[in-house]
Amino acid sequence: MHKQIYIHQDDHSDLTDDDLAGKVLRYIQYVALIDTSGLSVMAFGRTVVLSGYVSCETEIGCVEEAAAAVIGVHLVENQVQVQTH
Repeated sequence: MHKQIYIHQDDHSDLTDDDLAGKVLRYIQYVALIDTSGLSVMAFGRTVVLSGYVSCETEIGCVEEAAAAVIGVHLVENQVQVQTH
């Protein structure tokens, strides 16, 4: 199975909802280089909601910054938490 990665051809400012959410998740995987298996991204228009778990506090900021940098995202609501073991 071929896993799609982020590519600059994705940089369309008119994407919304599922298309935008997919682009944001691919971009986070591309630039943050963290395990995103515990993350969920939903988009409502141009507002992106991040939820799920990461391994440390630093990664919470990284995923938020990456999501905010995506063309077409106007607002990021970050509900990501650190997973406790």
